[in-house]
Amino acid sequence: MQENKEILSIALVQADLHWENVTANLASFEEKLAALPEPVDVIVLPEMFNTGFTMNTALAEPMNLTTTRWMKQIAKQHNALVVGSFAVNDGGSFFNRLLCVRPDETYAHSDKRHLFTMGEESKHYTAGNTRLTLEWRGWKLCPLVCYDLRFPVWSRNLHSDPYDILLYVANWPTRRAHAWSTLLQARAIENQCYVVGVNRVGADENGLEYRGDSVALDYLGEPMALLGSHETEKIVHISKTDLAAYRKSFPALPDADDFEIRC
Repeated sequence: MQENKEILSIALVQADLHWENVTANLASFEEKLAALPEPVDVIVLPEMFNTGFTMNTALAEPMNLTTTRWMKQIAKQHNALVVGSFAVNDGGSFFNRLLCVRPDETYAHSDKRHLFTMGEESKHYTAGNTRLTLEWRGWKLCPLVCYDLRFPVWSRNLHSDPYDILLYVANWPTRRAHAWSTLLQARAIENQCYVVGVNRVGADENGLEYRGDSVALDYLGEPMALLGSHETEKIVHISKTDLAAYRKSFPALPDADDFEIRC
């Protein structure tokens, strides 16, 4: 049975990525995680953390091979939920798939819903049609991928069954950095939840530059951790009691419109 934790610790891992080099990326993240100064409950990695944001579907892995096994190993070693996305070949269809891997090696997954048309992602990958929420140590999480951030309906919190934390893994370029920061704040405020966004830094082979700006925000949209523009890892501690007290003092979620999503 999972332990219910009042304080949840989350590690944000902001890294440069080795272009289309799975071995180098996994080794790099392993070193970064080994250097964490304290145990954590959740580890959040960028989008396509094992390759960079590539449209080369020849690199897409079947499930339960190299990258899945690595995530299982890391989750077990750190006794933490590990969250990140990578390209997956599922029966000949390709997905930008987000995995949430537990220390017992079980996992939940969802596929990126909104594919980045301007980068031709929709020509190479298939869009997901199911939003994932999962329970972890007494908290409910909703993990999403990069471009999903621009579409608030997909992340909308429900008064009938609210999540506590909204997680975004991303390869979000510097040229749209203002949108990244602004939309993350908006998602925290409108959904009355903690928001964690983990982006990469550096440059990729498509000539895109990434300045990171990974962040953890509270339910007011106020920053709890700002990672800047360099490779770094930060740990943030969030409180279930504080979240519940705020929602009680300002109960906006019950006033939200009812709707349904038709995929």
